[in-house]
Amino acid sequence: MGTYRPVRLGRLIQEKIGALIVEGRIKDPRVDSSLSISRVEVSRDLSYGDVYVSGYKSREGLLKGIEGLQSAAGFIQAQLNGQMRLRQTPRLRFHEDQGIRGGFEMIQKIEELLNHEGG
Repeated sequence: MGTYRPVRLGRLIQEKIGALIVEGRIKDPRVDSSLSISRVEVSRDLSYGDVYVSGYKSREGLLKGIEGLQSAAGFIQAQLNGQMRLRQTPRLRFHEDQGIRGGFEMIQKIEELLNHEGG
């Protein structure tokens, strides 16, 4: 099996989990629409999916959101299985991805420097 199928499956899982979050179907109070699924890396044998989560929350808020997603992993996997009709749904593991927040903080620092030099 090539690498194309795990990549394609990862993108589809990313889209489906993102939709579950935005639609508010994950009822854990730690999970809200400020969380974003930045990428999903599916193992070659399709048994695991590493889901990377980022967002605009503080690091503590992000980690709580990840805990909520991990707690709801069984529900999420059942939803994916029902929507995608896979023989085996990858077991999901959620991880922190600082991408969005890091980029946001970098832009803030650049703006502060520009305002400081210009003022």
